[in-house]
Amino acid sequence: MAIPRILVIGGGAGGLELATSLGNKLGKSGRAAVTLVDRNPTHIWKPLLHEVATGTLDVDIDQITYRAHASAHHFEFQLGTMTGLDRDQRQVILAPLTDEQGEEVLAERRVGYDYLVLAIGSISNHFNTPGIAEHCIFLDSPAQANRFQRRLLEAYIKLNSPQHPKENLNIAIVGAGATGVELSAELHHAARELNQYGFNEMKRDRLKITVVEAGPRILPALPERIAAAAHQELVKLGVDVRVATKVTAATEDGLQLGDEFLPAELMVWAAGIKAPDFLKDLAGLENNRLNQLLVLPTLQTTRDSQIYVIGDAAGCPLPDNKWVPPRAQSAHQMASHVLKNLMAALNGKPQTDYQYKDHGSLISLSRFGTVGSLMGNLVGGAMMIEGRIARMAYISLYRMHQVALHGWLRTIAISVIGRINKIIRPRLKLH
Repeated sequence: MAIPRILVIGGGAGGLELATSLGNKLGKSGRAAVTLVDRNPTHIWKPLLHEVATGTLDVDIDQITYRAHASAHHFEFQLGTMTGLDRDQRQVILAPLTDEQGEEVLAERRVGYDYLVLAIGSISNHFNTPGIAEHCIFLDSPAQANRFQRRLLEAYIKLNSPQHPKENLNIAIVGAGATGVELSAELHHAARELNQYGFNEMKRDRLKITVVEAGPRILPALPERIAAAAHQELVKLGVDVRVATKVTAATEDGLQLGDEFLPAELMVWAAGIKAPDFLKDLAGLENNRLNQLLVLPTLQTTRDSQIYVIGDAAGCPLPDNKWVPPRAQSAHQMASHVLKNLMAALNGKPQTDYQYKDHGSLISLSRFGTVGSLMGNLVGGAMMIEGRIARMAYISLYRMHQVALHGWLRTIAISVIGRINKIIRPRLKLH
């Protein structure tokens, strides 16, 4: 009798944690064949992409190579991009794999499954605003974050040149959610660090960062008092925060804000998310308006019990008629729950319902401060924290992700190596 095939599409926070646990529990003993598919060869925790974009985190050091990780944790990895789904044959269709010259390396493939988990994540939603796709940079992937970092370094070099005609470097960030707020603070930290590496003209007052938010306040998904504290810190740094301001278009030279034009050499769009477009009407599965696949409380899709969805791609309703928010903690919780339900399914036991638990939210303003709340609805209300305690809690979130992937001993070793690297390596990625 053939062993069951479990196929996980997407190696983000939830997908990689799930594949790792499945490999350790089922792949190692031969009770299931576990396969992970991702379009990238390496993994980086998505909440850290703003640090990759500024160069304060070197992705070449902190990333995980999927193939090596798969070998160590008893599952298979395939490099590929999902383009379709054949539910009748229980096969996922992967696009042809091409090299940098556009030559085909692998033809279109079909990967079979008995249980499928879609952990595809989300992409930026520019709401069809004119010029955004052409002129703004998104931070959905390490490749995009690296692109921004290269352009940022080029802008620093030009600004440090006596021949540069402009006095300031203007950066516009659209969207004051966690990504936009954290990026604006991290940019100021990177500018200060650059003074140590020969960029003597990169003074604080020459960096002009504007955060544009269409809503009435920043961090709309978080409690108002946390948002207010973060807003105050950004103002102290010199960030121009504009709320209740809508971007109507983008050009090569900046953003159109209604009747006002905001000049900018670099523009980042972080104003909204949606699930990838190919998920819309995928093999007859149900979607919501953000292309998310609708799921039952068990996290199985509404029209196919063999398919589970976790993370940002899951349209999972809450009792208050809202949706499970697209956060790293949601993906982690869903991965843990699907692991239990897959184990139950293999043992002929009933599925259980997922219940979202809000453990609070933390916003890092780089080295300038951290604010947030802990426990969330677990204690009937948020406990606001800030300062050193909040910073330690923020770092612990990443450590928990590392523990889920590597275990405690390796995570401690990685932490120690990270501290050593801060001493012997440059504090910024300078290439």
